[in-house]
Amino acid sequence: MSFTTLGLSADILRAIGEQGYTEPTPVQSKAIPIVLQGNDVLAGAQTGTGKTAGFTLPLLQRLTEKPLNGNRRPVRALVLTPTRELAAQVGDSVQTYGRHLPLQSAVIFGGVKINPQIAKLRRGVDILVATPGRLLDHVSQKTVDLSQIEILVLDEADRMLDMGFIHDIRKIMAILPDKNQRQTLLFSATFSNEIKQLANRLLNNPELIEVARQNTTAETIAQRIHLVDKNRKRELLSHMIGAHNWRQVLVFTRTKHGANRLADQLGKDGLTAAAIHGNKSQGARTRALADFKSGKVRILVATDIAARGLDIDQLPHVVNFELPNVPEDYVHRIGRTGRAGNEGEAVSLVCVDEHKLLRDIERLLKRELPKEIIEGYEPDPSIKAEPIQNGRNNRGRSQPRNQNRSRNGNSGGRSGNARGNGQNRAA
Repeated sequence: MSFTTLGLSADILRAIGEQGYTEPTPVQSKAIPIVLQGNDVLAGAQTGTGKTAGFTLPLLQRLTEKPLNGNRRPVRALVLTPTRELAAQVGDSVQTYGRHLPLQSAVIFGGVKINPQIAKLRRGVDILVATPGRLLDHVSQKTVDLSQIEILVLDEADRMLDMGFIHDIRKIMAILPDKNQRQTLLFSATFSNEIKQLANRLLNNPELIEVARQNTTAETIAQRIHLVDKNRKRELLSHMIGAHNWRQVLVFTRTKHGANRLADQLGKDGLTAAAIHGNKSQGARTRALADFKSGKVRILVATDIAARGLDIDQLPHVVNFELPNVPEDYVHRIGRTGRAGNEGEAVSLVCVDEHKLLRDIERLLKRELPKEIIEGYEPDPSIKAEPIQNGRNNRGRSQPRNQNRSRNGNSGGRSGNARGNGQNRAA
């Protein structure tokens, strides 16, 4: 299947082609025709499968098919996202694919001055991408009118609920046109009972789209667990990055303070690193991400705020310096690699305090993850784990290539960059 078979306009196909994309991902091939028909959608797919283009492309077309009368330009489409980074990513997607269309868009989120956003809204926008809190700031100041919304998109809805935005979402829904008078698209990486309840309230006879088993990780991601003493995690992380010359590594910690501390420690080890989290100003977050993408910074240390919305082309390595407290966040974190068919590697450094968290993750994934002990970085003696032997772990699976040396001196694991699969797909 190609994008030309999905019913998209020539101007949108031209923008897609300019990005080098020819083949839609499964979620795109399923969602785009349904959205173009005007139906509500409840879509579940793994991170990195192209959900953003899955709603952006048909949204742009539906708005251009129904031109405005007169000079007034009300907000006609609203996209809600949980984080600033994801809002910026969606805004970029709208700009990229709508570059040949007579539509205006704006992105609003907190952490930056509100006056430039007010000025942009006054000039008129067709598509508004927003985080809930800042949107409600504009509503309270009467600087935005949501009474003409034709299409509502909730992107990463499960993350919005995790971050406590349910009350903000309810306030926003109360001032939007009724669900029978708008088209609503709800996209989520995971489906929980809370998401299903939210969908029942917001959606009108939605079409259900699922392109993978719920709460799964991409097959293109090689996952490994390193059992290590808590006090030697940073040392092992520096060793892996330096020994294998990893050039681009996204590292997750649980806390903002932990992210700052780890970035400083890695810097003292001679590795360029930056931290990104909610206490950083938007300018600092934008600079850190830009430096990471350009290669100026080798390691980006992030809290879970970065687990959604970081779109980094062919990111080869993700490391869980600390496991997340919520097992679904493991799926979102490692979903930053192995995107759009590229291969990636996800390594988790697990100490004895985190064994319950690991069991919760494995229960969610419905499988056991391969565990290794790296020579020289043994965990507490009370931890029992079988080292790799003869290139295979205790269940007989072959190890990935070029991995750090295990206790018996065998090697495995990948250290190179992620490789594409030869398919061009829109992210």
